[in-house]
Amino acid sequence: MIGRDGSPRRYLVEHRTAYSYSDEVASSYGRAYLTPRDFPGQRVLAHDIHIDPAPSDRSIGADVYGNTASYFHVTAEHRNLVITGESLVEVDAPDRDPTGPAVEPWEKARPTSANGPLAVEFALDLHPSEITHEVVAYAAESLTPGRPLLAAVAELNTRVYTDFSYRSGSTTVSTRVTDVLAARSGVCQDFARIGVACLRSHGLAARYVSGYLATDPPPGKERMIGADATHAWTSVWVPGDDEHDRAGRWIDFDPTNDQFGDERYITVAWGRDYADVPPLRGIIYTHAKDSTIAVSVDVSPVAV
Repeated sequence: MIGRDGSPRRYLVEHRTAYSYSDEVASSYGRAYLTPRDFPGQRVLAHDIHIDPAPSDRSIGADVYGNTASYFHVTAEHRNLVITGESLVEVDAPDRDPTGPAVEPWEKARPTSANGPLAVEFALDLHPSEITHEVVAYAAESLTPGRPLLAAVAELNTRVYTDFSYRSGSTTVSTRVTDVLAARSGVCQDFARIGVACLRSHGLAARYVSGYLATDPPPGKERMIGADATHAWTSVWVPGDDEHDRAGRWIDFDPTNDQFGDERYITVAWGRDYADVPPLRGIIYTHAKDSTIAVSVDVSPVAV
């Protein structure tokens, strides 16, 4: 799926998370994945993270997958904590050239050590805890012998979209893939994890991608599920065209909306699973018995 006119799209993203506590919090440690990635096809033009109350200490660093992680420590007593990520991002329409390894039999896309450690790790990580007989069997319906990789992935994408119901609140971040498979319901994070597990169950490399989906639908299209919220999708590894391109490339697909990634998808981070790249995670010190969290995301198109 290429861009509607081939031009890049520019977006202003605001991701706001507000915590409220029933008693004073003496100390808050946090880690945030709120900084979009820079890579060919996506450029971060501006970015900042605002924290209220102001932290006494903060830092940034790159994790093993190259994602930007932001760390902060708030030592002032507080009952409310607000973290807001603001980003200006430009995204190109992907080159979806249906030739080469992407249209060759999917079995040829299984990575080897020659393709680098990350491709192999993304292929093997979920085995054996999430790769059950049910996952293998579900994936096998699309990954039939000799089928072209993109055709197999496209059908898997459509089957997850068709077979599962989007039901907010039906799962948690700790819900297992097999439980989602049995319940046939979940949210975008669950469907992305099913895509990852299915591909890995047959030796393909796949990664979990966290980011945002632009709120501006294309002409003639309905507003997509996941807009105005953090979103998640799956990325499959495709080998390079020759022996000089061992790194290969990754192709995004979105089981929640039954489509391949395009210039409406803003990538923040990728990893083996959700646990690698949650937007926010932290530890607080408090006697508060109750707390609430409110998250809002706005993705606004900006003229290039």
